[in-house]
Amino acid sequence: MNMATPIKPSRLRGDRVTLAHGGGGKAMRDLIEEVFTDVFEPPGDEDQARLMSDALQVPGAQLAFTTDSFVVSPVEFPGGDIGKIAVCGTVNDLAVGGATPLWLSAAFIIEEGCEIALLRRIVASMQAEADKAGIRIVTGDTKVVGRGQADRVFVTTSGVGVIPPGRRLGADRIRPGDVAIVNGMLGDHGAAIMAARGDMALSTDLKSDCQSLNHLMEALLHAAPNTRAARDATRGGLASSLNEMAEASGISITLDEDALPLRDEVRGVCEILGLDPLYLANEGTLVAFVPPDEAEAALAAMRATAAGAGAVAIGTASDTAPGRVTMRTLFGGQRLVDMLVGEQLPRIC
Repeated sequence: MNMATPIKPSRLRGDRVTLAHGGGGKAMRDLIEEVFTDVFEPPGDEDQARLMSDALQVPGAQLAFTTDSFVVSPVEFPGGDIGKIAVCGTVNDLAVGGATPLWLSAAFIIEEGCEIALLRRIVASMQAEADKAGIRIVTGDTKVVGRGQADRVFVTTSGVGVIPPGRRLGADRIRPGDVAIVNGMLGDHGAAIMAARGDMALSTDLKSDCQSLNHLMEALLHAAPNTRAARDATRGGLASSLNEMAEASGISITLDEDALPLRDEVRGVCEILGLDPLYLANEGTLVAFVPPDEAEAALAAMRATAAGAGAVAIGTASDTAPGRVTMRTLFGGQRLVDMLVGEQLPRIC
């Protein structure tokens, strides 16, 4: 006889967060336990996570640590939500530096009146993405602020990972002749967020590219062990990431416009609004530089992963104009691709 698992009665009263949920008493404890720790299952019940990993015991291994805050609006959007993007953003910041992500902390600033059902969806989304990435959410914090002092919920995450001995990635290692590779479409996240806000009456089927890239990076580094550097092209888009890398390395980068992977919908949104897709934010796209003799192996390895199925080479590094990024246009000319000035779209992540 099949026995249904009994549904545990909720101790939470009401369907929205109140200031009492941030007051340190029973209401706060009930919110934390029912919405957060029952899902994340952190080790122990202390105000710290006590962690061990065999990866840390390897001589020469390095600890990698990163932190980021997320204020994206709307908090739920096609292809993701603030929880998913918080996990992906932190995982990717570790991965592009060559680290294997291990642990993550999450702190929540919650506005009075925020729907508890929304928090449950965000937390479930975070745990689902953490499971995909193979990272554990081990500690965190919650604070509640009054109405109008936040926008439903903000999330801050910190991540810890381990860089294996001998692995070194950095923009300063890029050399003339190296090939620039991206793992997929550009600008999907920024265009999807613009459409989701509904301010411009845009109707598209675009979804954010929000995804964790650590498995992709491991495949890349296995196939192309001399990979020089990688960056996730988030705020400021591909153009800003490439300019940062060109400046740090003292090399120049030339892109081929006809090689850039862009959806027609993204091109259309940019044409309507007068935007350049190279500056649109991405949340699941990286650019990597690999030696020319490893480029084909790198592309094949990336294309064999779900996150890199659309990987293409988009340009090369040279020493012709140190610190400059240019693009060969479809018309046969060249144009400067500068850093983003100002902000195309605020609260993108």
